Amino acid sequence: MKQKKYAIPIFLLALLFTSLACTIFVGGPDYSDLAPIPVSTEAAESLKEEMKKSFEAGAQTGIVTLTITEPQITSVIAFRLLADPNMQTDKKPIIAEPQVYLRDGQMKIYGKSQQGMFAANIGIIVNMGVDELGKPKIEIASADFGPFPAPAGINDALTALIEEAYTGSIGPAATGLRIETITIADGIMTITGRTK
Repeated sequence: MKQKKYAIPIFLLALLFTSLACTIFVGGPDYSDLAPIPVSTEAAESLKEEMKKSFEAGAQTGIVTLTITEPQITSVIAFRLLADPNMQTDKKPIIAEPQVYLRDGQMKIYGKSQQGMFAANIGIIVNMGVDELGKPKIEIASADFGPFPAPAGINDALTALIEEAYTGSIGPAATGLRIETITIADGIMTITGRTK
């Protein structure tokens, strides 16, 4: 009889300790129907090579056309998140396992976020355009952190991250580039512009 008396409290304590050791998923935007995008140093490096070739061709014609693929931009952003302490909490990126989709005229960034033992999917929709000076115009259309509150200053931090990923990837070659159009469709972002 005494064994049965203690069985339920022991079971509940074991369940409690097990749950404390685990991460509990609490929701957020579902992007499971989208194919996963691999992150690799090769994809990040291929973006640099693509840019170099585009600017070399632009030096001859005066017109620069650059195409950026989902694996390239996903890899660049993933590595920037790991390297930038301003985009981290508890030495972990605020967006883990980022996936960047270039669809329907928008950059759609998905990933995972964790606060304590709770984890959630997050989704950020970014509109890309060109300002009157021929520079990229980046606007966060929406940020969904599931049940978590959006971290303070997240819009500014994400805009800075995307701008840095863009300008850092293009680097010094971009000086003298006036962007005319940015189009996003079917997994590719195409940037066209003229050298000054």
